[in-house]
Amino acid sequence: MISSVGTDDLACCSALLDAMQNLHGLALHAALGGIASGFLKRPGGRYVSGAAPEGGGLRQPVEHDGELFGHFMFPELARPYTQPERDRLTVLAGFTGRLMQRRAETEKRARALDQIESKLEQQAQILNQMHESVITMDAAGFITSWNRGAEQLFGYTAMEAIGRNVLFLYENEDEEDTLAGMFLEQGGREMEVRRRKKSGETFWASLSLSIMRDQHGNPIGLIGYINDITERKNAEKLIHHLAYYDSLTGLPNRTLLTRTVDQALLEAQQGSMHGCVMFIDLNRFKPINDTLGHVAGDMLLVEVAIRLRRALREQDVVARLGADEFAVALFDIDKDYHPGFVAQKLLSLFDEPFFIDGHELRVGASIGVSMYPEDASDTETLLRLADIAMYRAKRGGDNNEGGYAYYSQEMNRNTLDLLRIETGLLHAFEYNELLLYYQPKVDMLTGAITGAEALVRWQHPERGLLLPGEFIPIAEETGLIVQLSDWVLDAVCRQARAWKEAGLAPIRIALNVTAREFTRSLPDRIRAALSRHMLSGEWLELEITESMLMHSTDHVIAIMEKVCSLGITISLDDFGTGYSSLSYLKRFPINTLKIDRSFTMGIPDDTNDCAIASAIIGIAKQLRHKVIAEGVETSKQFNFLKDAGCNELQGYIFSRPVPAADFHAMLMEGRRLTVASEHPLLPLDDIGV
Repeated sequence: MISSVGTDDLACCSALLDAMQNLHGLALHAALGGIASGFLKRPGGRYVSGAAPEGGGLRQPVEHDGELFGHFMFPELARPYTQPERDRLTVLAGFTGRLMQRRAETEKRARALDQIESKLEQQAQILNQMHESVITMDAAGFITSWNRGAEQLFGYTAMEAIGRNVLFLYENEDEEDTLAGMFLEQGGREMEVRRRKKSGETFWASLSLSIMRDQHGNPIGLIGYINDITERKNAEKLIHHLAYYDSLTGLPNRTLLTRTVDQALLEAQQGSMHGCVMFIDLNRFKPINDTLGHVAGDMLLVEVAIRLRRALREQDVVARLGADEFAVALFDIDKDYHPGFVAQKLLSLFDEPFFIDGHELRVGASIGVSMYPEDASDTETLLRLADIAMYRAKRGGDNNEGGYAYYSQEMNRNTLDLLRIETGLLHAFEYNELLLYYQPKVDMLTGAITGAEALVRWQHPERGLLLPGEFIPIAEETGLIVQLSDWVLDAVCRQARAWKEAGLAPIRIALNVTAREFTRSLPDRIRAALSRHMLSGEWLELEITESMLMHSTDHVIAIMEKVCSLGITISLDDFGTGYSSLSYLKRFPINTLKIDRSFTMGIPDDTNDCAIASAIIGIAKQLRHKVIAEGVETSKQFNFLKDAGCNELQGYIFSRPVPAADFHAMLMEGRRLTVASEHPLLPLDDIGV
């Protein structure tokens, strides 16, 4: 192309335009240099972008509107450059500068358009790849775009949807769409709506609308983001049902009962009406549940719920509180006698047996009643007071048939006393108010101390030293007995460790174990305590009650054998007071039988007590068990038991329960029992101790 350029100015301009349109980089620079040489009819012309290098000759900057693009340059020749030549080069440079600026602007716009097109393509891809449904509508609600997510959600293709009014997606097409104007004015909002698919299926959707504006900021339509939230709504419905209804019976639970009754109480207060809350607890449910299994127990609870619901008015509230506990709330009632009539009606529901899984079952109920507004003005308090009254009704029922009782202040005082003891016992653990006393056990032949029974005491900050009978039953009722037993076990092991470090030989310390503690975890708990204090099992003895042997015999034997494998002996406490079978007794790994103090007290004057004590000693000898009598206080008791063959005693004749320091002193001084008798105690040397 360069070689064809002649002296004609038009040809040069044409060549320049052609080069600007089709060439780039070095090729464009070379073409511009050739065009300049042809335009001046001088050889050696070239174009250099940017600043011109140093040197002589002719040079002319190529610029426009103050922007420098490059330079035209010619070498020095023998014939100097004339002014007309310089002027022509200036004209060419000016024209070239204008073309270069237009070229740069054109390229900039092209790049911008490419970027816009690329972004639009990316956005289109993003919209189509989104799982969320995105649609756009004009101000009248006609659909202008419909992404792939909308196709998958609604089942309509973009071809089927675009151009139609969005109303065809509504669950009810007759519903007036007044939202568009509101959104255009207020800026959009989020909501949960019902929508319909192409298949006719309706579903819950989360709809978020945003305003779409033109380049001047004027609203021209809406962008809708739609998600199917049917699963979430169903889950919320399920959660609501689980939160407020009993899953077994379908009755309201305690939470819904509280809300419903609180609202009813507010209305009753405004109308000066009376109401009541009844707390219902089933009698004999636990043995049925344990014997026939939880499935039968659940079926029984369902039947009870049905009877309660059918017996009451529609406006009365019936709820299941948990386990075998129900509640009934009555409002707009006569003050005095109405609750009693209803309670009797509810109790009569249990006169007829329940037929469950082929079994004819009979259960009773105990009902406690608290009155509004006489007793309380809120649901929780009314329930609590009705619960207190229910326990009074349960204790007052004949043959566990139950009955009903109204709440009274006296009941509350008794309950508060129990609550104070329960709360105080929790503080006793925290503030180290518990301590152990030790009652020595004595060999009846030598009078030497053979062991001791650990007895817990509570140094109450207000009531002084409390004996176990004042707090153990409450601990058992509230479940604190396990925590208390763990504390006793650890305290005994800690004390035994101290005696071991003081140089004392192992001496067995007896611990009382309740039925609630006698579980599979007991051997592991004892093993952990022994390991923690670096003791062997010969420091401990467990005292269990006779009644514990009568349930799940194989299970009990398995636990006892694990305990014995630790080197721990087992004593059967209060022997003779229960209903144990002697045929079972030989199966248990028991070391000692303990004669209950109720038999010891009448010796030797009561012939029945003497006969029972002698029989227990005889049984123990036949089974090769050691025998210990508790509650021995007199020399006559001592002499009788010694002659009968009793091995050890425990009682005031030697010592009351004493603190650990006093018991330690007894051991260190070798204290012995001395009793005036027909058969003096043997010296230790005579029996090899």
